Amino acid sequence: MPLKPLINDTGLPFIELQSVDSTNKYAMGLIHEGLAQHGTVIITHDQTGGRGQRGKHWVTEKDKNIALSMIIDPAPLSVPDLFILSAAISVGVFDFFSRHAGEDTKLKWPNDLYWRDRKAGGILIENQIRAIPGAPAKWNWAVVGIGININQTDFPPAVINPVSLKQITGKEFDPFVLANELCQDINNVVSALDQSGFPEILNRYNRVLYKKDEKVRLKKDHRSFEAIIKSVNAYGQLVTENGTEELFDFGQVEWVI
Repeated sequence: MPLKPLINDTGLPFIELQSVDSTNKYAMGLIHEGLAQHGTVIITHDQTGGRGQRGKHWVTEKDKNIALSMIIDPAPLSVPDLFILSAAISVGVFDFFSRHAGEDTKLKWPNDLYWRDRKAGGILIENQIRAIPGAPAKWNWAVVGIGININQTDFPPAVINPVSLKQITGKEFDPFVLANELCQDINNVVSALDQSGFPEILNRYNRVLYKKDEKVRLKKDHRSFEAIIKSVNAYGQLVTENGTEELFDFGQVEWVI
C-alpha cells in the first residue's frame, strides 16, 4: 500500500509566510496544535533561523531561494522505514534540480544536494514518533525541510562551497514557481512509494550518489581516514571500503571537504 498522494484535487495546501525563524519549527507547531494536514507546505520569503543537519544553520537570502517544509503522514510506513521516506524525498529533489542544472547534479549522503563539488541544497527531516508501552513506536508525522539555492550569488565566508541555480545556468528564476515544481516532483516519487517500490528508489539514489566509487576522506570521532564510497544500503547506512567493508549510520561519520 503506497503513501497517500501529497497533492489533492485542489492542489497543495500552501501556507505562505513573509518571514519565519524556521519553516520546520512552524510545521511542528501545527502538528502539536492538532492542525496538521498531509501535504501541507509552509514556504517563506525570509527564513531567519533555518537549520541543517548536525545542528548547523542554513543561511538563505531573503526572496532569493527555496525555503519550505512539507508535512507528511507517513502511513503505512513505520519507524524502521525512516530511510525509505528520506531516500524518496532525496530522489524527488534530485529530479527537480537536475532538470535545470544537468547531469552534474548528485546526492551526497545522507540527503544533501550537490552540483559538482558544491552544495546547492539540503534536506532536514524531523519526525514525530509516539512511544506506545508494550507495542512498537508509532510514526505519526514527518516534517521535511528543504532549502535550495536558487538566485543567491553572494554567500557568507563561513558557508563552504555553496552554489546556486543562477550561478550554474546564468538565469534568474522565480523561487515560488520552482517550489511548486519541486513539490510536484516529490509527489511523483512519494505517492507511489511502498515497500515493493523502494528497491528502485534506492537504485536511483545510488546511481547519482556523490563520489560513488571514489576515494574520500571521512572523520569518525577523532580519527580521520580515507575510504572508497561504494553505496548506501536499504537501512540508510553508508557502505565504504578501505581494505575491508565498513558500514556507517548517519551521525557516525562526517565528510572532510
